[in-house]
Amino acid sequence: MTFARAAHTASVLTNGKVLVAGGFEANGNANTAELYDLTTGLWSKTGNMSTWRIYHTASLLNNGKILVAAGYYSSSYLNTAELYDSTTGLWAKTGNMSTERTYHAASLLNNGKVSVAGGFDSSEYFNTAELYDPSTELWTKTSNMSIGRYFHTATRLNNGKVLVAGGYSYDGYSNTAELYDPLTGIWTRTGNMSIERSYHTASLLNNGQVLVAGGYDYNGYSSNAELYDPSTELWTKTGSMNIGRTSHTASLLNNGEVLVTGGYVSNGYWNTAELYDSLTGVWTYTTSLSTGRSFHTASVLTNGKVLVAGGYDNRNVLNSAELYV
Repeated sequence: MTFARAAHTASVLTNGKVLVAGGFEANGNANTAELYDLTTGLWSKTGNMSTWRIYHTASLLNNGKILVAAGYYSSSYLNTAELYDSTTGLWAKTGNMSTERTYHAASLLNNGKVSVAGGFDSSEYFNTAELYDPSTELWTKTSNMSIGRYFHTATRLNNGKVLVAGGYSYDGYSNTAELYDPLTGIWTRTGNMSIERSYHTASLLNNGQVLVAGGYDYNGYSSNAELYDPSTELWTKTGSMNIGRTSHTASLLNNGEVLVTGGYVSNGYWNTAELYDSLTGVWTYTTSLSTGRSFHTASVLTNGKVLVAGGYDNRNVLNSAELYV
């Protein structure tokens, strides 16, 4: 990449390019953005965001624009949002959220709106949620989650509901999960995971179940994985990863397998990668990354390859990128 960065976002655009935005650079938080062109394998600069931000979210809207929301800059928690237009390469400010937050989660709903839930500022773990309407460019409050949480996951299910799982709250690491129904605007509790976890990943499988893997819990860095079945609203254990990891990535491949890359443990940054087979429930090692990294991004390209970019490696910020083929 042009800039070294970690805790940024990466979005696959409708034209097949990958937009990387924000994050932490060696000299501080970034407002820069750049594009990866899979046809040439090259990066190019694009328009800068109006605000420096880290730990924000980025959502691909149905109109092809990218909505970046909230995050953290210097000592400030943000409620600002902006839109990236891939036809012009420019960012434009859009409506502000009602609450400043970071470490939140965002989901594109079936109705085209974006749900943002949870997060953190300097004094509060948020249970609040808001909806962004691309037609008006405004945010509106929706009902609250049952608990405040951050570094959780949010997954849109095939039935249109959003599953939020885990995270960190006032009581510590959480094993709770809840469902948001866009038709009613209401959250309801659903089955609890077997262990508390935060900094984990969640992947919607081709069979409609959700695979949650890794993260951090009271016992340290977890290799545990489990499956959520929307038809029963229950979790079941599945095979554990070969190693515990947190702040890793998980990508659903075109063949239905899930690729997990990198991550962090107390003694370093992993360069290992594993594949989960949903038919057998077994994890197997695959080719390792060239560089250990965490807080990186992984994007499934239109050609089926996976682009891994940036992250931290032994407290260095990386500008390197690599492809899993």
